[in-house]
Amino acid sequence: MKCLCFIVLLAIVIAQSYVGVEAAPSDGFVSRNGVQFILNGKPFYANGFNAYWLAYEATDPTTRFKITNVFQNATSLGLTIARTWGFRDGAIYRALQTAPGSYDEQTFQGLDFVIAEAKRIGIKLIIPLVNNWDDYGGKKQYVDWARSKGEVVSSNDDFYRNPVIKDFYKNHVKTVLNRVNTFTKVAYKDEPAIMAWQLMNEPRCGVDRSGKTLMDWINEMAPFVKSIDPNHLLSTGHEGFYGDSSPERKNSLNPVSANIVGADFIANHNIDAIDFASMHCGSDLWFQRLDQNSRLAFIKRWLEGHIEDAQNILKKPVILAEFGLGSDTPRYTLANRDGVFTTTYDIIYASAQKGGSAAGALFWEVISEGMSNFAGPSSIILSDKSSTVNIISEQARKMGLLGETTRK
Repeated sequence: MKCLCFIVLLAIVIAQSYVGVEAAPSDGFVSRNGVQFILNGKPFYANGFNAYWLAYEATDPTTRFKITNVFQNATSLGLTIARTWGFRDGAIYRALQTAPGSYDEQTFQGLDFVIAEAKRIGIKLIIPLVNNWDDYGGKKQYVDWARSKGEVVSSNDDFYRNPVIKDFYKNHVKTVLNRVNTFTKVAYKDEPAIMAWQLMNEPRCGVDRSGKTLMDWINEMAPFVKSIDPNHLLSTGHEGFYGDSSPERKNSLNPVSANIVGADFIANHNIDAIDFASMHCGSDLWFQRLDQNSRLAFIKRWLEGHIEDAQNILKKPVILAEFGLGSDTPRYTLANRDGVFTTTYDIIYASAQKGGSAAGALFWEVISEGMSNFAGPSSIILSDKSSTVNIISEQARKMGLLGETTRK
């Protein structure tokens, strides 16, 4: 009982400590100028991580210390960006949106805490607003909601076309962006700790391989987000698959399976309302049986191709928003994982060093100590001080020095 009382008291003290918190001079909004991100008028180079679970764990005040630990460990290594979900939809435990337009306040306060703690510790957040996949609801949940209201839908990809579903999504966007944080008393749309929104995590539309359906949706939703929140950067959440607008890249770089997903890296990012390009590099998922040398060669081609296109065609920054190597990959070794991180980071740094479009990379994924229930094949605990963590820290140091050198 004493322990519980202490935890409740601690939660109250923490909540009170956020009231009136203002952005420090070094904590303004991230913007862009050409192919570079800008923070407080100076180039901003970044290194970061994915931690999709942050709001889930923060929903329970007794486990919020895990968010604090991860952010503190990250900043101690020089990491500056966390990518985390701004959705959890449907009849699932700790759902954020329990039904269209209905939200669980306790879960929302979990997301409030994540943003407030990021602000306090000095982490910028990138937040996708819905999932392409069924995990945590995703577009399938939106389609199921529409079906339950009598809408005639035949595919999860009706998410992109059905007007009722599109209204569900727009309402979610409005609700999240207009949310006033219960800790900081600042609306999300006015919060500098948030670096960017993403329209979706890994958007795909397999029923229309031409890419038109997904393109039409982005053309509608990106300006809609900007109409509510002009302060923040916006991207797609794209995996980086090429489409019909760049047939040579499509044929030479895409995994064969990617040619049927209806996405188009160039077209989907080449509109004014999209501020920067997003790509992922899931070489362990796309080519599970590649030997290490072939894997590293693919990573090099994939990254350099996207960086070149972001620089010369899109004329926007590009963030590698997911990469890694899972321990369930055939012939996995720690040395192979380190090789993937080193190769990836070297390519990102080479571009950034020249003032190019590669602005940073976010590995998949971080978990905190004592989170074995969340551990996956790619999970990394920053306090473990593994050889991979050392590589992550060195890249953060180099990118940080590059940013300081550029600012002089």
